[in-house]
Amino acid sequence: MQAAMPESALIGMCDGPIGGRKGDTFYYTNKVGGNPDLVPGIHDQCNQCILCDGMLSHVVQIYCPLGESPYHRTMNVFACVNPQCYGKPESWKALRSQCSESDVKQLLERQHVSNLQVKQVPMSTTEWCDEADDWGMEPENDKPQSCARTPAAASQPVADTAQAALDASDRLVGLCISGPGGKEATVASTAVPAFQPFYISVMEETDLVACKDLEHANRLLKEYEEREGVAVRGNGSSEAEGVDEKYEKAEAKHGDAVFSSFMKRISLCPQQVLRYSWSGSPLFLTEPPSNITQVVPACAHCGSPRVFEFQLMPALVSLLHNTDPNSELVLEFGTVLVYTCRESCWMSGSNVPVEEFLFVQADPDQKLFK
Repeated sequence: MQAAMPESALIGMCDGPIGGRKGDTFYYTNKVGGNPDLVPGIHDQCNQCILCDGMLSHVVQIYCPLGESPYHRTMNVFACVNPQCYGKPESWKALRSQCSESDVKQLLERQHVSNLQVKQVPMSTTEWCDEADDWGMEPENDKPQSCARTPAAASQPVADTAQAALDASDRLVGLCISGPGGKEATVASTAVPAFQPFYISVMEETDLVACKDLEHANRLLKEYEEREGVAVRGNGSSEAEGVDEKYEKAEAKHGDAVFSSFMKRISLCPQQVLRYSWSGSPLFLTEPPSNITQVVPACAHCGSPRVFEFQLMPALVSLLHNTDPNSELVLEFGTVLVYTCRESCWMSGSNVPVEEFLFVQADPDQKLFK
């Protein structure tokens, strides 16, 4: 990779499977697959594909608070696994959820009162994940130890919802789809395909450039090579030449300068599954529309322009497998770019996530990534 980096980004790489125990992940956990973790105060959403009416599967979750903002901030990306919907942006959804520290404290106080009223139900506590990664933010020392229950649970009779309050951070409330004439069709949670969950570790792209022999990066690269059956690294001084030759061949074969630029940029870390650069420049896989700035709509809530925030990378495709080993689950894409409100607008006390904009590019030649 060239010494002059256009702009730095945060690189996300899969870093080990997530166990099946309750409480292994929280809304501040960066992860692939599994089920989304609710931000305190946010209601569960029934995410449905508008093309085929199928339920959307959870693809990735990142915790990404902004600068000096008082809000915790989590992004969740969902996609339809119906092959007929591949490559269509309508089959994807990106949701932004936020909550302030005061919101968390109020919910915890509410939960505490509820527990005092129902003494026969023991209260379980959960430690904050010591190694939870975030995107450029240091953990705060005054974070609560557990996720509070949502207002929906609090509005029900205490005796009926005490146990539900304990599970509010990770349970899925009955998935209901409103049909014509006000009818409701209940969808069992088993009907929602789930990908095997993995933690995402985060590194600065500049660190990868400066520390090619970084132990953690080398370990992840070795795992990638073994999993994919490819040899990305060369031996000795021929390493850089081998990488350059590989991508020169890719360019000659594909004949696309944008594609070649994409491949060269990720060549130092081909196993990256996510790139994060708030208000930065995305890496397009193929030539984007000339009017891309007009293609990305303004925020539907406050009217502010949307800016690029992060994108899903091709290496993620091979990691997406069904949690059910007896059932195949496939999702195909090249790269998925997520644009969010520049102001990250949020109404305090809101319990509904804000939907953001995605731009999907199909992989022009999937075998070049194998």
